[in-house]
Amino acid sequence: MQSIRDMAVIGAGIAGSSIAKALADRGWDVILIDGNRFPRHKVCGEFLSPESQVMLRSLGFQETVESLQPAKIHQARIIMSKGDTLDIPLPGTALGISRFALDTALHQSVIGSGVELITGQKVASVTPADHGYIIETRHGGKEFSFHSRAVIAAWGGKGVPKVLGQRSPDSRYIGVKSHYTGINLGPVVELYFFPGGYLGLSPVEGGMVNIAALLKKNTFLNKEKTVIDWIYAAGRRNPKLKAILDKAVPVPGTQAAVAPVHLNHIWSAWDRFPLVGDAAVMVPPLCGDGMSMALRSACLCTPLADLYLRGESTVNRWKWEYTRSLKREFNGPLRWGLLLQWLFSLPVFPRLMLSIAQSFPVLPASLIRATRLREGDL
Repeated sequence: MQSIRDMAVIGAGIAGSSIAKALADRGWDVILIDGNRFPRHKVCGEFLSPESQVMLRSLGFQETVESLQPAKIHQARIIMSKGDTLDIPLPGTALGISRFALDTALHQSVIGSGVELITGQKVASVTPADHGYIIETRHGGKEFSFHSRAVIAAWGGKGVPKVLGQRSPDSRYIGVKSHYTGINLGPVVELYFFPGGYLGLSPVEGGMVNIAALLKKNTFLNKEKTVIDWIYAAGRRNPKLKAILDKAVPVPGTQAAVAPVHLNHIWSAWDRFPLVGDAAVMVPPLCGDGMSMALRSACLCTPLADLYLRGESTVNRWKWEYTRSLKREFNGPLRWGLLLQWLFSLPVFPRLMLSIAQSFPVLPASLIRATRLREGDL
């Protein structure tokens, strides 16, 4: 007879791994399932904002992340297409860590907490059953099933086709990333703007620099065949960026791309079961706070899931409390993030902001704070 797990978490990214470990540390029998193989590189800014420190500690990951020796980041720098520059101090120390290293470390920590981690099995369906749900997966022509009292969805922005309707991706954009050596960046994250998109440079562990870009495809020649081609095509649109890329060396095997890009930012806390991370909301890329928001959603959902499993709460209560918490925490940052994403897409705005910043130096830092989650104990 098949045993019934306490919790099945679908998706082993940051949010899924975080909530799986947190629940296992509270004594629950947890299974964590992901259709992908790990470790892998993925398109990500690889930037943990200062606000993430409290959440890493709350979830039991602080020592794990510190052991990876992440780069320390203290300042943001915006560089316009004509070379104008704006420096903005961060409200605390941010961390630069690759998803390749971070996911590996999180999975080791998750397994150490007693979670059963299954990768390479794609979820085909999740259906209600006696005392919970049946999760069916497939791999190599074989089918598997798991029985769980509850399910948490952490499957990213694309979702699971047979379970939920997918959001409409924006086919105009492509996201690319690669690690580079030969760039002396310092404790700074740099954001380069140019016609057709923007590109970020962020230091990560091992002295490497992560380069990630969001590009509007119809503004390029579309002769680009590789991730490196796209990055250099972007570099030619900003002289300062081109000068950096001319001396930089791409690290083999670190390239990743995603197209189309999901830019539908309508958040949802629940759809038959709770959603965490990108499954709940796709953060505007310009905010650079996606990993922090994934951690926060896991922090908010964990105690509510624990109460439900203990029989001290109902599904409806869990749904109501979690939805209210996400609304309270995310509405402000998302609203400001979407506004900035739109404003920076206007050709005139970046230079206009530079002019305004000369008269009101506190404005840029205030805008950054508006897109960030509030710090505080969880």
